[in-house]
Amino acid sequence: MELTPIARRRLAALKEFSDLGAGFKIAALDLELRGAGNLLGGEQSGHIEAIGFELYTQMLERAVREMKGEAAPDEAETQLNLGLNIRVPGEYIPEENQRLQMYKRVARVETESQLADVGGELEDRYGPPPPAVRNLLEYASLKLLCMRVGVNAIERKRDSVTFKFRQNAAVDPEQLARFVSSQRAAQFTPDGMLKFVLKATAAEEVLRVLRAVLEQLASGEAASEVRSGASYSVPERR
Repeated sequence: MELTPIARRRLAALKEFSDLGAGFKIAALDLELRGAGNLLGGEQSGHIEAIGFELYTQMLERAVREMKGEAAPDEAETQLNLGLNIRVPGEYIPEENQRLQMYKRVARVETESQLADVGGELEDRYGPPPPAVRNLLEYASLKLLCMRVGVNAIERKRDSVTFKFRQNAAVDPEQLARFVSSQRAAQFTPDGMLKFVLKATAAEEVLRVLRAVLEQLASGEAASEVRSGASYSVPERR
């Protein structure tokens, strides 16, 4: 029986990537061969569809570290489920494997300076980022802000948004009370959940409003970082 071209490429990949820790390379190539679908949207495929791209890459890296006997780093618990179609368009980065690597880079940033470096690299290599890519960078920046303030998760369903705060969240109680009283149907529950209505639907507007709310509620060191400009500014298209 004659092998198909895709089967030959898979066998070649197994032969080439035989070193310890090659799991991600093989998985990325497999995604390229069979088609990864809309990675951050609703038309994903395979295991990525079930668990999401960010968690998928984290699980792969965790497995590689375990095989190498390395200790896994502390992982942020913040999860953003915003229902937004945030992606890197194929017309901006045509090569699928490069797009996968860029998603991985953005998902792994730990500081605003690292995110700025990624944004600068994107512009240097591929030109001014289109709105979809700027939204992806803003999404990553929002997640960093959540980590500083102490937000475990943000859930957005239709026009309802829920912030889930940690017990030691850096939130100003007065600002929180002022926000709840100023928003129609807003409430703060005893278990640390802030719920409010957000009518915006465009990705850039949703991200802007969520950031503004967090900046308003932040207290202590988190608020000082915000006031000092410790946030990523996505470059506008020239």
